[in-house]
Amino acid sequence: MKGKNFVKYGSGEFRFELIRCARKTLGITVNSDTTVVVRAPEKASYNQILSKVQNRARWILKQIDYFESFLPLTPPREYVSGETHLYLGKQYKLKVTSGDNEAVRLLRGQIIVITSNRNDSNRVKKLLTKWYKEHTTSYFEKKFNEIITRSGFNVDGKAALEMKRMSKRWGSCTPGGKVIVNPEIIKAPSKCIEYVFIHELCHIKHPHHGKEFYSLQEKIMPDWKRWKDRLERIMI
Repeated sequence: MKGKNFVKYGSGEFRFELIRCARKTLGITVNSDTTVVVRAPEKASYNQILSKVQNRARWILKQIDYFESFLPLTPPREYVSGETHLYLGKQYKLKVTSGDNEAVRLLRGQIIVITSNRNDSNRVKKLLTKWYKEHTTSYFEKKFNEIITRSGFNVDGKAALEMKRMSKRWGSCTPGGKVIVNPEIIKAPSKCIEYVFIHELCHIKHPHHGKEFYSLQEKIMPDWKRWKDRLERIMI
């Protein structure tokens, strides 16, 4: 359940900090770190404030997207406690702990890796890589079938999913209808992943980037450009 100061607009969403002060009008600031601050008159009701923020939601999301394009890219991973790792568009802090029963757990904003030698970064990397692979496989299969069912794709039983690491592509589609996706996109927001799947599924019917292809893609995902742009700003 979402708490207060949360706004959803279309497929986008954001939270804002509310500051009441001695002013007559409401002011909205989107900072360079993508945080949103709303300054409102002391006597304004919360519903009035929320309504005005919702009316500016499109502009706010546009500003957030703009500033996100300047955020630093993820540096090379060293697999030590304290660094962050992406999973479904969110950053999780890595915590490496000692234990005889090796495991990886996602808990309270952290990815916890339990290993017998917490100083062995290669072992930590191996455990985390295995965890990513297992979660990527199950998530992709579920999301892929969900999109086919929800969008009413008439794939005539052709569609099949395969994961393959690619240096410069998120996905591809073979003439036989096999959709190949880069497992690294598990680090992107779920809507970005949906965009890649939908894009490649549309190629089963239209194996080109012509008018018919984009018409079908937009029919299934009207805001696909937003998620394509977001994906292009993620280092994968």
